[in-house]
Amino acid sequence: MRAHLKPTSWSRSATHSKSNSGQLLTAEPSRTASTVNVGAVSFSNPLLPFEEIEAAAGRLAGVTRRTPLLTSRTIDEMSQRAVVMKAENFQCTGSFKMRGAYNAIAALKDDGVLDDGTSIVTFSSGNHGQAVARSAQLLEVRATVVMPSDAPEVKRSAVRSYGATIVEYDRVAEDREEVATAVAARLGATIVPPFNNHYVIAGQGTCGKEIIEDSPPLDAVAVCLGGGGLLSGIATAFSAMSPGTKVIGVEPATANDGQMSLEAGKLMVIDQPRTIADGQATRSLGDLTFAVIKQRVNKIVTVTESEIVEAMRLCFDRLRIVVEPSGATALAAVMAGKVGSEGDRVAATLSGGNVDRARFARLLVDGAAPETTG
Repeated sequence: MRAHLKPTSWSRSATHSKSNSGQLLTAEPSRTASTVNVGAVSFSNPLLPFEEIEAAAGRLAGVTRRTPLLTSRTIDEMSQRAVVMKAENFQCTGSFKMRGAYNAIAALKDDGVLDDGTSIVTFSSGNHGQAVARSAQLLEVRATVVMPSDAPEVKRSAVRSYGATIVEYDRVAEDREEVATAVAARLGATIVPPFNNHYVIAGQGTCGKEIIEDSPPLDAVAVCLGGGGLLSGIATAFSAMSPGTKVIGVEPATANDGQMSLEAGKLMVIDQPRTIADGQATRSLGDLTFAVIKQRVNKIVTVTESEIVEAMRLCFDRLRIVVEPSGATALAAVMAGKVGSEGDRVAATLSGGNVDRARFARLLVDGAAPETTG
């Protein structure tokens, strides 16, 4: 009998101080996990069982794509590594987020939490919102997505195209989780968070499972890191299936709360992180994702805004594909020599390709400096 995990609940009661620069690192977020139920046994260990990734793979069969692993002789020569790239920019809705969103909503329906026509709410800078909107459409539930008013238009229009309602918020003046909680209370809806949820993590972990199954043995895998759903899911898959592979998280240097959290041994917050990688501009990891990262991730490295743009250019010039800034950070770290050693076989996640055409062209031509946002 498959183990069932109780959906995560959390609150935001703690406060943190702010700085004028938006870079002061303080306090611990108050996202707290509920007790996890596995079958008839209750336990509070937040580490995800690998069996939940296998269950997620079953739910996702026939829904998500088994995205390809790309290779390039030029990239191998430039990096002095044998590189495989997991092209999640080819995934349904344009990013890996479809894996976690669909798995979470489908599991909630399996558990009787959701019925046809009931409502869900999520908060997202774009990719998770698109994935929730499409998953809700497929599973016949109503979706509302809380998005920053400055979210890329390509992501906003996609959310609308899947039939979801958008509620805007000011990312500087308002807390998106508080806005989402208020909206959910008004609608009587269930919140599907973007990363701090076991079902979401399990869905993202299927990406790691596919990498392992489709590639030769790897020395290291580099994974884009925002809130930690993808990294913790992939780390869980590698811990079970390829424990000798080093798992490396990659963040923008100006949004490196995960790196500092791992070094400090506790959750750290960056108030208003500023980076071109809008999908990685999270203030902190979640408590569930951090618990997995502490146990199953070898290290977290950072890349500069310029290195991110160079990786985007490389994907376009050599692979002829479009990768958004958040999707290019893992490859950026590989190209900068921050993942593995010379001669190693490494994997990098290309986690998404949802970027406005005009912004993509501007970044490739002009570089990162004029585009850095909060």
